[in-house]
Amino acid sequence: MKLPDDDTLATAMLDTPIGRLRLAATDAGLAAVLFPNQKDISFPKREGSPKARAHLTKAVKALDRYFEGKKKDFSDLTLAPSGTAFQLGVWRALASIPFGETRSYADIARLIGNPKGMRAVGLANGRNPIPIIVPCHRVIGADGSLTGFGGGLPTKKWLLEFEGIATPRFL
Repeated sequence: MKLPDDDTLATAMLDTPIGRLRLAATDAGLAAVLFPNQKDISFPKREGSPKARAHLTKAVKALDRYFEGKKKDFSDLTLAPSGTAFQLGVWRALASIPFGETRSYADIARLIGNPKGMRAVGLANGRNPIPIIVPCHRVIGADGSLTGFGGGLPTKKWLLEFEGIATPRFL
């Protein structure tokens, strides 16, 4: 993933129980949430425009409330992920997965009207630029197994258990 090349780009860091998250927003909305292990992505410190900072401030507050156990839904945030039409469709479907529930890749493929597109859904899921808020961690294997995750499987396990979802004992 690459951050948007936008003059309005604003960035911030947020300390959480899963480590320091890096967030980026533009005038269009929240564009990225990066996990601590995603060190290969350049992340310049940018003040950005007032509108981008407002999106960023709202996202930081929402994530703080999520990690306090006081927020379960992020539908009040303005999101601006960059991706293909297919990816955007998958990410909209991910955003519909309720807190404390999971879906399989097959479930998401059926939801977007492409029942044989499980691999493509998996690839789009892996390219989600706004994890946690667009809850790609809630997508698991059809057999209930934890599958790949940009933040690492221990982080995925932590997020699911934080939301009250039982996970396999061993990764």
